[in-house]
Amino acid sequence: MEPTTLSTDRLVLRAFVPSDEDELYAAARDPDVQRWTLVPSPYEREHARTYVNETVPNGWRDGTAFAFAVRLGAEGAEGPLVAAVGVHVHTAESTEIGYWAVKEHRGRGYMTEAVRAVARWAFTELGIGRLEWRAEVGNAGSCAVAEKAGFQVEGLLRAGIIQRDTYRDCWVGALLPSDLGLPSRLPYLPAPADRPGTGAAAT
Repeated sequence: MEPTTLSTDRLVLRAFVPSDEDELYAAARDPDVQRWTLVPSPYEREHARTYVNETVPNGWRDGTAFAFAVRLGAEGAEGPLVAAVGVHVHTAESTEIGYWAVKEHRGRGYMTEAVRAVARWAFTELGIGRLEWRAEVGNAGSCAVAEKAGFQVEGLLRAGIIQRDTYRDCWVGALLPSDLGLPSRLPYLPAPADRPGTGAAAT
């Protein structure tokens, strides 16, 4: 798939390119980014160089990972890097979104704005039926962004993520096309409100 560019009222979102290396390197060295995301720690210059030159273009080409650099401004008049958003296609039924914000640009709503734009793109262009979000328990900032973007937090998964070679509990949530007023590629039939084990087939 060819990289695409998205825009919102305040942001332009496009695939990371080699010229983003310096800003990516500086942003990813933030202790909070390293604590709560899967970026390497310590984060070295070579990590940023490999990411923008190999990891990102390979992901777009293979259709397995779509990483967006989020910048202030509009296409053709880009400002500073404020965030990163990635969509990872694991299987036909499992697509996950991840994100982090540059320290100096947090608290201004850019992250929520970017996540909404990427989610809408994923539903309309990738044709997915469910976009999942996970974050280690305690990552209140990520959870706040997810909820503001329309995700419903669905529960807690024990040992749901691996962080620094350790299984950790995580929150899990999801966004459906209908949550954004979009049609679904396939019909969706919600389950009854009964709790597991209380239906007629329970024994």
